[in-house]
Amino acid sequence: MHAITIPEPGGPEALVWDEVPDPVPGEGEVLVEVVAGAVNRADILQRQGHYNPPPGASPYPGLECSGRIAALGPGVGGWAVGDEVCALLSGGGYAEKVAVPAGQLLPVPEGLTVDQAAALPEVVCTVWSNVFMIAHLRPGETFLVHGGSSGIGTMAIQLAKAVGAKVAVTAGTEEKLERCAELGADILINYREQDFVAELKAATDGAGADVILDNMGAKYLDRNVRALAVNGRLAIIGMQGGVKGELNIGALLGKRAAISATTLRARPTTEKAAIVAAVREHVWPLVSAGHVRPVIDREIPMQDAAAAHRVVEDSDHIGKVLLVTPN
Repeated sequence: MHAITIPEPGGPEALVWDEVPDPVPGEGEVLVEVVAGAVNRADILQRQGHYNPPPGASPYPGLECSGRIAALGPGVGGWAVGDEVCALLSGGGYAEKVAVPAGQLLPVPEGLTVDQAAALPEVVCTVWSNVFMIAHLRPGETFLVHGGSSGIGTMAIQLAKAVGAKVAVTAGTEEKLERCAELGADILINYREQDFVAELKAATDGAGADVILDNMGAKYLDRNVRALAVNGRLAIIGMQGGVKGELNIGALLGKRAAISATTLRARPTTEKAAIVAAVREHVWPLVSAGHVRPVIDREIPMQDAAAAHRVVEDSDHIGKVLLVTPN
């Protein structure tokens, strides 16, 4: 098969479309013939040499894909060759084939094409596990998501609205804020021109956000704590703004607030399977009913993954950038 390899870490040009051995599904795994994958910030970090795959994972980038089952490994039940699926991966999505633990498979939701489904697994599992399974966002609460026009952000807006929350977003352009509003965002904050803490407080009568989903890390830590409501929950899922920040413990105690920080890629397969099962139960009906949809900016041939990385690094997109395998 062909896959995107990274012979040496570097810029987008480090991504090489090369012929590599076919993967073989092991115990409890299925082999998926990939139709499409999607670009995530973690892929860029891996390309740069900053985020190596966990032990035993495919060396190729790509944390989600969609396609059709080509073979079943030993001990797999409930799936059949030819089933159209999408999958949460630890790596290997930038390839024509990938071996996936069966517990990380999802059926392609009704109403979506196979390639569209590639935009779902990583973002939905990330949002559902952090915002709902850990931070327990409830109807009527205020939810703030940073980077509202990103793949994570566009999905978080829709899921938070689906459960009856009030949604605030930050984004860097008016166009991106308008797209967030179209998805249901109630409070729109241009982080380049506005102080998100002040704007959020003004829009919530001084209360702040009950739940914040943050991809920035250190740069936003102090402001996120100030933006939290009493009993608020801050869920950190990224480090785009650095890894070390100063935390005001007094402010956190005064608000009886909580901070969680998670990654998805390195979790044990049992934990990933539990998240995928929860997503299938709670989110897939919303997708099939049309209440939640993937937001796809563009599709790019997988062999041109370097071009896709440039788009994402320049933040010149809204929603997900997909990589489509050659026919």
